[in-house]
Amino acid sequence: MNQWQERKRPVCLERRYEFDSYSATRDFLDRLGYYSEQTQRFPDISFGRTYVNITLRPGVDGSGNALSDADRFFAAEIDALLS
Repeated sequence: MNQWQERKRPVCLERRYEFDSYSATRDFLDRLGYYSEQTQRFPDISFGRTYVNITLRPGVDGSGNALSDADRFFAAEIDALLS
């Protein structure tokens, strides 16, 4: 989780993933899409040929003004999709 950056305004976690090829980028996006469907949590995503930017905003467990342990766990689970 150490590569996620926590922002105060607006409150969010952000991370950029870099890949060697479009195929690797696409595979990651497919895994992320499947995981998001399973958890019913959908982060903000922007991507290009060899990168993906993800922004996580406080989830339903949070007050909307602060990140929760559940938000950080979700971020760590996204990192696990790289394996």
